[in-house]
Amino acid sequence: MEAGTGLLVCERLHARHDSRWLLLLPPALCLACVIETLGDGGASLVRKKHVLSCFRDVLAWHAVPVLQLLAQEERVCVHFIGTLFGMLHAAEDSSALDLPTEVLVRLVAELKLEQYVHCVLDESQKELSKAATMRGSLPTFNLLGKLADAIPGLADILVIEHGNLMEHLLAGLMYPNEGIKATVCYLYGKLYSSPISSERLSVHFTEKLCDLFLATLRNAQTKELQVNCMGLLKELLNSDHFVSVIMSNSRRGADSENAELLEEESPLPLMLKKLLLSRDELLQVASVQCMTSVLVHSPIRYAPAFIHADVPEFLFEHLSCTSEILLWSVYCCLLLLTEERLFFSKCHTVYGIESVVRSLKGILQLNNVELHKQGLLLFTEILKRQPVEIKLFTNLAMCKDAIGVLVEAVKCPVLEVAAEAVKAVAAIMRKDHLSCPPVQYVELQRLIETMLKRCADLSLPPINRRSASHLGHSTQNKAVLRQGQFLLSTVEGFRNACRLAVECQSDPLAQENVFTAPGSESENTLSSYSEFLLRICDSLCIPIVLKHSERTFSPGLMEVFISALSTLFAVVPSMHEKFSRKLASSSFIRLALELKAKFCTGQSNPALNQACSSFLYSMCLSLHSAAEKMEDSSQEERELSDLLQRSLPQLNCSVPESLTLLSETPDPFCLDEALRSHQYCLLLLLYCAYALEDRFVPEAELFSAIRNFLLSVQDQGDCPPPYVFRAVLYLLAVCQDKGEALDLSPLCAIRRVLENTSDLSLVYIHHPLLLKFFLHYSELMGRFGHRFLQLWFSWEDYSQIETEDAVSGLSFGLPDYPNSFTTLLHILKDNSSVLLILLDLVCLSTTEVAHKILMTLSMFLKRNEDVVVCDLLRSQFLQILQQLLVESSSTTLRASKNLPLLLNLLFLVQLRNEAERELDSTDFKLLHHVSDLCGKCRPGDVELLQPSLNFLYWSLHQTTTCSQQRVVAVLLSSVPLLELLQKVLELTWMWPCRSGPTLSSSEEALLCSAWLLTASLLAHQHRYNSEVHQTISLDVEKVLNAVILRRKKPALLLVQPTAQSRIESSSSEDDASLYPLATWQVLSLVVSLQNLLVQKDLLLSQSVVACLEVLMEYLHRKNQGIALHVVSQPWNRFLLFTLLDGGENSFLRPEILRLMTLFVRYRSSDIISQSEISQILQEAAKAKLAELSGATSHALRLFLLQLQSGSCEMEPAQEGTIQTLLESLPARTRTRTHLSPQDMVCLGGVAVSLLHTAD
Repeated sequence: MEAGTGLLVCERLHARHDSRWLLLLPPALCLACVIETLGDGGASLVRKKHVLSCFRDVLAWHAVPVLQLLAQEERVCVHFIGTLFGMLHAAEDSSALDLPTEVLVRLVAELKLEQYVHCVLDESQKELSKAATMRGSLPTFNLLGKLADAIPGLADILVIEHGNLMEHLLAGLMYPNEGIKATVCYLYGKLYSSPISSERLSVHFTEKLCDLFLATLRNAQTKELQVNCMGLLKELLNSDHFVSVIMSNSRRGADSENAELLEEESPLPLMLKKLLLSRDELLQVASVQCMTSVLVHSPIRYAPAFIHADVPEFLFEHLSCTSEILLWSVYCCLLLLTEERLFFSKCHTVYGIESVVRSLKGILQLNNVELHKQGLLLFTEILKRQPVEIKLFTNLAMCKDAIGVLVEAVKCPVLEVAAEAVKAVAAIMRKDHLSCPPVQYVELQRLIETMLKRCADLSLPPINRRSASHLGHSTQNKAVLRQGQFLLSTVEGFRNACRLAVECQSDPLAQENVFTAPGSESENTLSSYSEFLLRICDSLCIPIVLKHSERTFSPGLMEVFISALSTLFAVVPSMHEKFSRKLASSSFIRLALELKAKFCTGQSNPALNQACSSFLYSMCLSLHSAAEKMEDSSQEERELSDLLQRSLPQLNCSVPESLTLLSETPDPFCLDEALRSHQYCLLLLLYCAYALEDRFVPEAELFSAIRNFLLSVQDQGDCPPPYVFRAVLYLLAVCQDKGEALDLSPLCAIRRVLENTSDLSLVYIHHPLLLKFFLHYSELMGRFGHRFLQLWFSWEDYSQIETEDAVSGLSFGLPDYPNSFTTLLHILKDNSSVLLILLDLVCLSTTEVAHKILMTLSMFLKRNEDVVVCDLLRSQFLQILQQLLVESSSTTLRASKNLPLLLNLLFLVQLRNEAERELDSTDFKLLHHVSDLCGKCRPGDVELLQPSLNFLYWSLHQTTTCSQQRVVAVLLSSVPLLELLQKVLELTWMWPCRSGPTLSSSEEALLCSAWLLTASLLAHQHRYNSEVHQTISLDVEKVLNAVILRRKKPALLLVQPTAQSRIESSSSEDDASLYPLATWQVLSLVVSLQNLLVQKDLLLSQSVVACLEVLMEYLHRKNQGIALHVVSQPWNRFLLFTLLDGGENSFLRPEILRLMTLFVRYRSSDIISQSEISQILQEAAKAKLAELSGATSHALRLFLLQLQSGSCEMEPAQEGTIQTLLESLPARTRTRTHLSPQDMVCLGGVAVSLLHTAD
């Protein structure tokens, strides 16, 4: 071939060739020259190789025109193929075989005509038949292998139409030349890669090839033969039949523990192990892949052979390599081995787990997602399948490394990798995996928190409300599905973590870290881990699942989630009640019922149905145990447990269906009690939900359904268990306001069930609405009101109410009470007949209940001053008081907690009386009993004496003159009462003692009440000249010293009565003076009173001014000089201006007006000058006199009258102003027997009449 002119032609031969054989290509080529040159026996081998090389290039670049030209002449084409085939077998060395083989393969493959394929195969068969030696067959084997690569259907043609070639292939395998064997194995691999050929060669392999091939593989030395053998083996291992043939000895020796026998029977595992131990990565990968190909058919059947050959040990060792493909292959192989029990019982996992963890730590640094997933999948399967009795992690460091790897894997940004990691987390949460002492609770908390946070970081695609394309909708659904699967694995991991906590509760070694130093606190304890689970469930797990459920409900996910919540009930037993209340108040009862109704009807989703039923069962029992106050409730709990376990799995109805279920009536002739049991179960669930404010059923509809249920119960004569009827009553009570009032039929049903109940406490629930429900219907209140109110008070906690201000603080702001207590007060206000029941209970109930009832009545009277209940209560009080006095001795009376409350109530009722009401027989009986009770007391019985003295004091000031005279007679006739007053008053000079304790505030109040009562008795005794049977003797000097030396209100309150008269049985007015007094005592007394006046206290100022008035009157009678001296002291002017604080009309206060009147009466012009009087009159004329209080108006009238009486000289203008002011003042309508509510106050528990202290 010459190319000098740009033509690839043979000048010697080209002239006789037709021009159609000339291909005008760059470069031009004469195809005839090529064919004739290659067939020319005289042409040199170098020339032929050159021509063939040029033709190969043209065929590579311009195959179409060449093939079209050859296809036109079949004879020429066959001749050309034969020429190339002849060159193939004429080559003397292997280097000359490659070029003709390549051209021949390409030409036949590109022609794509079956006749040419058969031509080549026929020639090949002829050549193999006439080959003198096996070496001569090598080019043919090589050609057939390459043709099988290039032509897809060639393997089937070879097997079907040229089957006798197989004998030549078998001979090639037996020939002691590894090059020929490698070529034959390659060709066999191509034949067995075709399913049709593989099936036809099945018998050939079983009977002839198998043993020969295994021997070839075992003895292979060159890499070429090893690689081609492995290629053939991989093709063979795709067929279950061939695997069975190759591994048949493995099946027979699977249970054998004799490794040598196993090696003889099944050599393949050892051959593959040998290749695995080679240093060639390609052979290592092929070896592992072949193992995998065997195991994938039946791990249980074939794995024992590999395990007995110790293959897993070397697979684990290869996990330290850096080849990703080898790592992947080893992961796949080990994953299949995990399906065989022997893999674990031989402790291969214990040996290799460290390699697995170390390998995972390394590959997580790589950017190979599939490798990450496969490694984590292997780790997960090992964790899942590891027998409990064989500890996987033998030391603490390995366990911590495993947890650390999972933490990093969960953090992986690729969702598929994180999903596999989460599955591994679920698998590692086993006590036998983590019980290496101490259990790493802190590390587990970090792992769980990381897992849940990773799940929380997933963002669901937004819901597209508009019509979107099908592709976009499908993509969105796939994202939701993937995240749902991830969430499912996460919740499974959390559930297993909860189960781990429960399992560790029974192991003392797992409770806490035994290596913690004494006295130090460790977070690595089971209790902290358990509390963490509750917190993380509340903060992450529940919100994540509920957020996902807003998009789609997955029965599988919800089954695991509800199961995890059920397990949490046992994680921290001490908090199961709080946890139950939290879940119930967060609508989890509704959620569980909705899941059952939506997914569990019929026999669908039994696992979800069981999980929801178990969850509701645990929650209801927990809430019932928490609400049950009775000591012996085990029988009731057993019955409740049986009912829930029996009925919950069948209760799969929606809300409307539930209401219909409640309204149904069982067939009276049917013995099946399922319907009634379902109704009972549903009522219990609704009760638990409603009790914690999850009112998912409309109240009005529920009220109507329960009404129908009661009618059904009445018709059937059924009697629901107490725990069910308790739920019925509660639901009726909370739904009462949304429904119509019950008519007689359901009320009769309620009454019948209650009458058949041995103890009403079994159906009682402490709730204000239930109390309101029972007291609303007279049919129930009359029959059961006493017992329900008694139960109410026995349950009610009065610790917040039992304070001094709440009991006796009448004139101060009332505190805010609990809602239940406020509800009861409203009931009392609306239904006064309940008060009679309460008063009955005071006599019939325990001391504790009676105490609470009396406190309630006390609070009721204080908060509801407009309620007229005095006549209703007084007779009842008399009955209660009589019973207490008859049944109790003096000692028990003084120790009673209820008697002081009762007396306080008497006092409060007394306040409600109108001023001029005549006392009836009940009043005098009460007065007699109270005074008699005081006589039985000691001065130290403050709690009893204080309300008693208040009651007696007010009895003197809140009645008409006629009744008042009888009251005085009754009190003065009580010698024990007067003796008690004597003892109490004597405490005045005994306190304070330097060596003894000071008096308490309650003891001070008692002193005040005693002095006030004594003063009132003295005043009224003089007025009515009543007979006295016992005198009270006082030392005047001690009284004066008490006033002079003290600066407190109790000291002041005793001044006024002692300054007025001597408390003895004397009828002379002069005998009541303060005789004898010394001058220094008078002056000291004045100074003390002035100091008290400066304190600017209303009650104190009025009492001081009254004392000064009495004292000045006494001095004026006895010694006018001393009287003028006292009233003219310069200090008095300073005192007056101190009291006048500079405010507008500040002089218009009762105590100041009375003080100025005192100065004017005794003509003390040095204290109030004429100009000051004129200024006072001008300001008084400008004031709004009609708006002045009664006390101020009365004091101003006295001041003006004193000025008008001529005590000082007045100008005509001033006299006119005085007269005008007197006419402008309202007429005085208040008398001693006409009192306004403002005259009655209670200060520090002491009853005080302002009129009494100011008069």
